[in-house]
Amino acid sequence: MAMKVKELADLVGISVRTLHYYDEIGLLSPEETTESGYRLYSDENLEMLQQILFFRELGMPLKEIKQMTSSSSFDKQAALRQHQKMLIGKRSQLDKLINTVDKTIKHMKGEIQMTDKEKFEGFDFSHNPYEEEARRRWGNEAVDASNAKVAGLSKDAQQAVSEIYTKLASIRSVSPQSGEAQTAIKEWYDCLNHNFGTYSLDAFKGLGQMYVDDQRFTKNIDQYGDGLARFMCEAMGHFAEMKGK
Repeated sequence: MAMKVKELADLVGISVRTLHYYDEIGLLSPEETTESGYRLYSDENLEMLQQILFFRELGMPLKEIKQMTSSSSFDKQAALRQHQKMLIGKRSQLDKLINTVDKTIKHMKGEIQMTDKEKFEGFDFSHNPYEEEARRRWGNEAVDASNAKVAGLSKDAQQAVSEIYTKLASIRSVSPQSGEAQTAIKEWYDCLNHNFGTYSLDAFKGLGQMYVDDQRFTKNIDQYGDGLARFMCEAMGHFAEMKGK
């Protein structure tokens, strides 16, 4: 039975905007769009969305997901087996971390003694997923230059970045299209261009979309306030559209 976009969003627990964006970039297009503009999703669409979300859970960029799932050699069952293998590995690491937390609590209560090595079991700093994704998207040279610039930021600049996030979090209840929100998001646009390289309006809008499409970014931004990533995404998108006219 065909499912409308709102029904699908409610079933899965993602936003209608995300489904619209997947359609726009050709990642997940509905089986049919009616004359009145309603997107209708089939059972096959649901299966593909499940695959996409499995890939997202493992941190894969949307561009790579699209390339993989659109390939004529894409094997859904093989992909599911790979998902299973990687998720089991992820669960194993989480189990180790949970065990470390449990032992640390007992250690603090004086019930057991932990060695220094045991206090850090389960942590894995062998790679930086943010940086790896950036290198895949923009190449080593661009990321290395960005890292050098970030490392060289003054304390005042770092404080300015934190203050902008805090300001945006304080007004996230207003409309992202409001004058107040747009004034604040312009500060973020100016800050990015001043401290982190040149951002076109399209790149700025795309960055905002990443804030909600990538759970790692969402989690990091929402530390300043629940829903901040979504608010910034919508505010950045509106800013880019208005400035681009």
